[in-house]
Amino acid sequence: MTIEENVWICSVKVATVWTEPTSVRDLDAPGLSNPVLLVEWLEVLQYTERLSLCNDNRVQTQLLYGEPVIVEKVEGEWAKIIAVWQPSKKDVRGYPGWIPVTQLQKFEQVEKIGVARVSSVKAQLWDMENKPLLVVPFNTTLFVLSEEVSYYKVQTPHGKAKLQKKDAEFANSMGQFPKRTAEEAVVLGEQYLDLPYLWGGMSPYGYDCSGFSYNILKACGYLIPRDASDQARSGEEISIHDQSSWKKGDLIFFANDEGTGPVRHVGFYYGDGQLLHSPSTGKTVEITELKGSKLENEVCAVRRYTV
Repeated sequence: MTIEENVWICSVKVATVWTEPTSVRDLDAPGLSNPVLLVEWLEVLQYTERLSLCNDNRVQTQLLYGEPVIVEKVEGEWAKIIAVWQPSKKDVRGYPGWIPVTQLQKFEQVEKIGVARVSSVKAQLWDMENKPLLVVPFNTTLFVLSEEVSYYKVQTPHGKAKLQKKDAEFANSMGQFPKRTAEEAVVLGEQYLDLPYLWGGMSPYGYDCSGFSYNILKACGYLIPRDASDQARSGEEISIHDQSSWKKGDLIFFANDEGTGPVRHVGFYYGDGQLLHSPSTGKTVEITELKGSKLENEVCAVRRYTV
């Protein structure tokens, strides 16, 4: 990514990207602050309020701590942004939406030796005096300033901090993280079984279907489009009619009208006719049988992203 003057970074552990500033409701206030009160926000969202995030087109996606965005403009307390690490047909530069300015910070160039990506479900960041700084989620990616015996010294929106090596993976650059196998992707996805679905969710506090596939494959070294409809047009095409050609870790896509409508869902093929996915509001990440389910007759595409 070419660093421009209008590049900022997410300064909270998870920031929600809204469709418009008017998309938020009074009950969403905990999710708009800095520090973000993410758990408190999710606790007040009952089924109807969660469903409204999707049905009323309130939320687009989410950002992780330190994730870069292009700020197109600022209107009052809100910034119109492009999430450059989230490929989308909505904008060639990345995923668009709105976020409170208070959850952003201007990007600062630093002398770095590489990048570290959180590989644990969640990890504790420590300040330079070994005091707890912030809990950051899976796939949080930060610049590494130096490497010590047990930790990486990283640059964060809160300044220099320590990230324990046991919680992270190092690479010289974003594009040089090792590529893992399809089998490894599925095993990684199993860590999130029973995690409640969240529309627009991009963290272990809640994933939507394509946020789940995007993040698991990102952790395995593959940067794929953010949305299911875009994911279904990339990768290696596999026959939808020959299930024997499907491999564990392939992405299976589904559409209404027996697979003829727009793509509406995605999950990982688990093998043996089963699917690992984040289903819908009110449900949790699960492994389910395709045979006999509504999804069985809605398969519209199969794509292979892993080596």
